[in-house]
Amino acid sequence: MSELSSTMEDYLETIYALKRESGFARVGEIASSLNVKSSSVNSAIKFLCDKGLVSHERYGYVGLTKKGERIASEVQDKHDILFRFLTEFLMIDPSTAQKEACCIEHAISDETFVRLTKFFKFLEGGFGGERPKFLKNFESYLKTGEHTQCGCEQ
Repeated sequence: MSELSSTMEDYLETIYALKRESGFARVGEIASSLNVKSSSVNSAIKFLCDKGLVSHERYGYVGLTKKGERIASEVQDKHDILFRFLTEFLMIDPSTAQKEACCIEHAISDETFVRLTKFFKFLEGGFGGERPKFLKNFESYLKTGEHTQCGCEQ
């Protein structure tokens, strides 16, 4: 994907999300979203501007270049798939899944992410909208610790 640190990817992802939600991003909103100081945001924006990923006029809106938007979109897509996989298939609590998806999205290789995405879409698309029995059995196992016969063909 990119040669950016996970922190810089988080800045791009946050700008991308704010622009989608309200149509714009400002230093204060970015700082609030990431729970950092405005001075940290300004330093990051300068770095991202120098990389050609962000545009910003002093005291104005923060925008993404086409390249910045592409990277932010890729990071957001990773986050979304990972969050859904963690919550829908592994049945992780959403607040935990949110934090962990954010960590994993920066560490996972492109190859592994592509494979995970294909696996997720395979599982998601193969059951005609109905929750597969093996997931119901897994959910029961998580609650009771006891195995249930799947009834699936071997």
